[in-house]
Amino acid sequence: MSGKHSTKMDKETSTKLEDFRAKAAAEADEIIFRTFPSKILCVPFIQAAGHQPFLNLTNLLTPVMCRELQQLIDDSADPSSIFNISHASKATNKTVYSISASPEEDSEPASKKRKLNGVNTTNGTVAELGVTAGNDVAHAANPGLIRFNRHMQQVHDVIKRESEQLADYCDKVKLWVNLSMPKIEDGDNFGVQIQEEVLNEVQRSQESAYNLRDAARQNHVTRAKICSKILKYPHLEDYTMALLEHDERQLYIARQNLFDIRNIYAILTDILHKNINKIRSPKGNNAVALY
Repeated sequence: MSGKHSTKMDKETSTKLEDFRAKAAAEADEIIFRTFPSKILCVPFIQAAGHQPFLNLTNLLTPVMCRELQQLIDDSADPSSIFNISHASKATNKTVYSISASPEEDSEPASKKRKLNGVNTTNGTVAELGVTAGNDVAHAANPGLIRFNRHMQQVHDVIKRESEQLADYCDKVKLWVNLSMPKIEDGDNFGVQIQEEVLNEVQRSQESAYNLRDAARQNHVTRAKICSKILKYPHLEDYTMALLEHDERQLYIARQNLFDIRNIYAILTDILHKNINKIRSPKGNNAVALY
């Protein structure tokens, strides 16, 4: 045996890889020419022949269908929209509810109180669930209950869904651009530089989507700190007002986040459409443009 390793891929594997590339290209094509434009404006819900640039789609005389993101933005000025700022004052429940242990719990030994569903709770926390036992008020410094903002939960669910969709679309576009890159070699790399710039913009957009997806967690953490102050200092009305202002600010920011996501789609659509030829064929003949 010569000991040499084969430098060629077998035909079956090569065919499967080509099919994978073709599928990635088809998905990216659908996202760039159909999904992105429909996220930023109302477009005719038909297959555009030859994938015409999205600005030309508005000239087609067909029934229109608005995707949910733009519809949410358009409806946000309506009082019935969950993103309308008028809901802020009504959505905040600033009442402190009392929590008291039941007589059965008071008669039990302390060692039994600190168990929940058979799980030993060291220092008042449930080891398995990682949360404080709901009935362990005996060890709470300031026992009391402030309900979370259910309205903001609905709002954040929408933002999370839109952010997750944006991040998923960015993943598919990044994959296609990377697979469209030619092999590394000297000369005629202008198209590759364009591909890299596009990838950077898509990556920044995806990071923005991740940050917007995290808004709900940040809201709960900040709100919990304000609520803990209300429980500790119930005689200070400023903490109650801070809670009201916090919830109003969160609703305002959530509405702005809809615009942020829409604008990200607009920027991605613009840069991808303007450079689509170089992204698809980065090694095209640049000399033609000199004459």
